[in-house]
Amino acid sequence: MLDRASKPFVSLVEKYLPDPYLFVIILTLLSFIAAMIFEGHGPLAVIEMWGNGFWNLLTFSMQMLLVLVTGFMLASTPLVRGILNRIAGLARTPGQAIVLVTFVALIASWINWGFGLVVGALFAKALARQIRVHYPLLIASAYSGFIVWHGGLAGSIPLVIATDGHFTENVIGVIGTSETIFAFFNLAIVVALFIVVPLVNRLMLPEERDSVYADPKVLDDEPDTAVVINRPADHLENSRILAWLIGFSGIAFIFQYFINGGGLNLNIVNFMFLFLAIILHQTPKRLLASLNEAVKGGSGIVIQFPFYAGIMGVMTASGLAASISSGFVSIASAQSLPFWSFISAGLVNIFVPSGGGQWAVQAPVMLPAAQELGADIPRVAMAVAWGDAWTNLLQPFWALPVLAIAGLKAKDIMGYCLMLLFITGAIISIGLTWL
Repeated sequence: MLDRASKPFVSLVEKYLPDPYLFVIILTLLSFIAAMIFEGHGPLAVIEMWGNGFWNLLTFSMQMLLVLVTGFMLASTPLVRGILNRIAGLARTPGQAIVLVTFVALIASWINWGFGLVVGALFAKALARQIRVHYPLLIASAYSGFIVWHGGLAGSIPLVIATDGHFTENVIGVIGTSETIFAFFNLAIVVALFIVVPLVNRLMLPEERDSVYADPKVLDDEPDTAVVINRPADHLENSRILAWLIGFSGIAFIFQYFINGGGLNLNIVNFMFLFLAIILHQTPKRLLASLNEAVKGGSGIVIQFPFYAGIMGVMTASGLAASISSGFVSIASAQSLPFWSFISAGLVNIFVPSGGGQWAVQAPVMLPAAQELGADIPRVAMAVAWGDAWTNLLQPFWALPVLAIAGLKAKDIMGYCLMLLFITGAIISIGLTWL
């Protein structure tokens, strides 16, 4: 069974994977060394690249913090907690819980990656409240659904190249989603992952004697909703009218946004989460009590994302990311280029964990190579997208919101993700190369 096969990976990660903050520091130093050795830049030049890029993810950092905070606030409302608990009641055994949380996370991530990260983690906690199940694997299963995001409806690369005026339009034109997201090869990969990932997670479930269960304090995250009126301002803090006036104003904007043809993106997901939470908490005081609980887990995002922005600055400005891509392209043929694009994107993603940022780096290398070799350009673009999603199973960058909600550390779940990395890598490679 895979539970035995996964034990060495789990043990390896538990012993040697540092805290995500130390992980990003190590990656930073590695990017410095690589830029100096392979690209010939001096130490001061590399440090300048790093410093110039350090704050380039401020908007994205705030978006990710809001993914965590607004998702937590919404999930802590009585209505949503009740819904999650009822759905969690469908699982009667630990194995069913693992399969169910994986499947829910896959669906949610395919719709929107930010939505998937939050829903998977919150649903996992709802399951843990009802079933005694190995908690690290349960959270790893919730995170594993993230593997499909870049092949789904919110995939940044296929959506970029389907937009008029994108930065590579003069090279490849506009490529519709029928050739990328909804192409046969991509849908086949997605379907295969929907089957294999829940199965692999289920097979990794350890026996009861080896299981680790959730700390009850982590699961008991319902905020204090007691109403105390001691001063005139307390009436405002407990006013349903104020909450509903601003809350339904937000809902009205959401309806107008979609009526006007707006699409699902990270900002609108956060907007929906926030204003639904405002309405469902019913009073400002209850919302703020939930907020106080939510922000406790956001420290990792605040401190680490600027360091990743700095790494991206080094990788792009030094030419290191382009050199990695070019190295793989140099050994490719028309048929194998999607595979090597996938592998190179997976490697670059460890240092540049941003789909849009990674495409900006790799597109100028991959697209001319695809044209010269006569390769399938939409497939090459999706190969870069899948490579970006694939090594998120190894890179704890995207796991930070999930870990914050779950109350775990990266070392607790990444061993299981490492097993999935090899299995899903094989499936995606076959789909990109042979379908």
